[in-house]
Amino acid sequence: MKIKPVIMAGGSGSRLWPLSRTHYPKQFISLVNNDSMLQNTISRLDKLPKTEPIIICNNEHRFMVAQQIRELGINNANIILEPVGRNTAPAIALAAFEAMKDGDDPFLLVLAADHVIQDENNFINSINRAIPAVESDLLVTFGIIPTHAETGYGYIKQGKKFADDLFEVDAFVEKPTLEVAKQYLNSGEYSWNSGMFLFKASTYLNELKKYNLEIYNICHNAILSSYTDLDFIRIRKELFECCPDKSIDYAVMEKTDKAVVLPMDAGWSDVGSWSALWDVHNKDENGNAYRGDVILDSTSNSFIYSQNKLVTTVGVDNLVIVETKDAILIANKDKVQDVKNIVSRLKQENRIEYQKHLDVYRPWGKHEHIAEGERYHVKKVTVRPGEKTATQIHYHRAEHWVVVSGTAKVINGNEIYLVSENQSTYIQIGSPHSFENPGKVNLELIEVRTGNYLSEDDIVRIGSEGEGY
Repeated sequence: MKIKPVIMAGGSGSRLWPLSRTHYPKQFISLVNNDSMLQNTISRLDKLPKTEPIIICNNEHRFMVAQQIRELGINNANIILEPVGRNTAPAIALAAFEAMKDGDDPFLLVLAADHVIQDENNFINSINRAIPAVESDLLVTFGIIPTHAETGYGYIKQGKKFADDLFEVDAFVEKPTLEVAKQYLNSGEYSWNSGMFLFKASTYLNELKKYNLEIYNICHNAILSSYTDLDFIRIRKELFECCPDKSIDYAVMEKTDKAVVLPMDAGWSDVGSWSALWDVHNKDENGNAYRGDVILDSTSNSFIYSQNKLVTTVGVDNLVIVETKDAILIANKDKVQDVKNIVSRLKQENRIEYQKHLDVYRPWGKHEHIAEGERYHVKKVTVRPGEKTATQIHYHRAEHWVVVSGTAKVINGNEIYLVSENQSTYIQIGSPHSFENPGKVNLELIEVRTGNYLSEDDIVRIGSEGEGY
């Protein structure tokens, strides 16, 4: 028996702004340790008998996913790109069809990429306890044993006991009021709906076919007509955008008679707010949780996150302070749910801070915005060993490249030459150009664009190798 993890990494949440943004959501951020939440989700499965994962994400995040799993030493994961979001039932169906392509029928362990599990041993034990039920063609959902009356989660009501640790699913319940949540907690019959599942690929597809044939057929056709692009499995938009938008709960779990729930006590959190992140962090003697370059004085019960600068506090209590390269959030810890109001305002004002960070990831590495003015734009560019950019032409700008570490192999018009540390080169307007890293260490260079039009759309790519920026 092998378990194939299915990691849902397509979210674009904004509740952890300014760290989490549309183009760089929380699953790709290091929030609780030095690894990203996606990397933690994969790494905590090391004690299971598993195959390489299937990761489902959108086109915008594909390079971050590929890079982060490569850093874990995983080179042959299946990364499915959803052209449009259609909720969890279709996404899991795509993964199930993909997993069964070669005649296999693995156990699919469906997980979100952005959850925290503090007790990994209990997490693994719960999965192992669910395996006999899965072998009997049941669909197992993992309910979290509640620790308090929570109004931010959906709940699962337990039916009659099915076996040790397993109960029939009586009902899925939407987020309750506080009074109702207290009743759920006191009854002992409800668990938080974690969105984690374990089942055979065939069992899920059979139940989906029975209760939502349209989703089944569309996803089947989408996988049959999918194609490979670099590290990715691309789904054709014209097929998938017709798919109904339904969660697995509504599409299958509420209808099937094969659904069972296994209550789990593993220190789970969906880290849906800054206060939730404070809850799961280690704290000092004054109740403070912090990361980065931080100095605290007479400070208590606060969360402080420094990404780029020294952050100091004096005489404050119950605050959230988050510093990034281009934004700072200061909030009362009891009001962090209202961060969404700031994000909505940023959207209305068409500001890029709600969408992206200054770092932009590409298949060959990344580039970071440093400075800009009326007729110049400065970036730091990092290219991984053996990688290269696409050959391209700009008609409105020239570029100066200064290598600060490593060696660049430059194609500039009809010339090919090397540029080493402390050397520079000039790319004139209209000259076809590209660069690659032929060395064994990262290539880092400073790019200075000059001209009267410096936007990203001043680019004509030649050929298909690499990718521009």
